[in-house]
Amino acid sequence: MNRLNEQIAISKLDGSFLKWINNIQKVKLLIIDDFGIQPLSQQVKLALLQILEDRYNSAATIFASQLPFDKWFDFLDDPTIADAILDSINHNATKINLKGKSLRAAI
Repeated sequence: MNRLNEQIAISKLDGSFLKWINNIQKVKLLIIDDFGIQPLSQQVKLALLQILEDRYNSAATIFASQLPFDKWFDFLDDPTIADAILDSINHNATKINLKGKSLRAAI
């Protein structure tokens, strides 16, 4: 998620945002890791919404998060954007809740 935040900010500053977001739309599988670890700016929330709308029913997106899905609405902290984002995600989603110890500790 950190790199996504950075890439959105950089592409907005240098004027390459539309090109960047069009490239994201073409990716067959987008993995957004560590969702919910750090607060999202309004700019990132709107970009995420645009990414999800562009990819809706045309490409796969995986979210990996330690934040339970039922907490995502509060995390997004904007009812209108949260509704739109979660509707895009939840409509065709398969949720997998993992339990148990972290495998990273075994490495």
